[in-house]
Amino acid sequence: MLTKVHAARLAARSGTATVIASGATPGVIDRIARGETLGTLLVPDTGTLVARKQWLAGHLKMRGRLVLDAGAVRVLCDSGRSLLPVGVAGVEGDFVRGEMVACVDEQGKEVARGLANYSADEARKI
Repeated sequence: MLTKVHAARLAARSGTATVIASGATPGVIDRIARGETLGTLLVPDTGTLVARKQWLAGHLKMRGRLVLDAGAVRVLCDSGRSLLPVGVAGVEGDFVRGEMVACVDEQGKEVARGLANYSADEARKI
């Protein structure tokens, strides 16, 4: 079920409505296509992500986490600008430059994803 929800989330980010329904229901796809209400309808996000951000959001394996202070979270969420080293409060995991990392707030909630400009060891030294 988790895989279905993940796929539906990716579709929603691309602007596509998705229905999660039981494959055991006879004629389920035809019935949904005719407008019958079956399963759970997930509506698309109002603002779709550009292709690069869609790719970052769902197609790479996470190699580490950057714990951000409140100011860095605000800048990322409000403007989408690049993260500056001063906003990183902690580094978790082992990653090299160019690998995918999650950016989390101080409570551990993911707020962004991105490609690391530094290895984990370098980031810890900054």
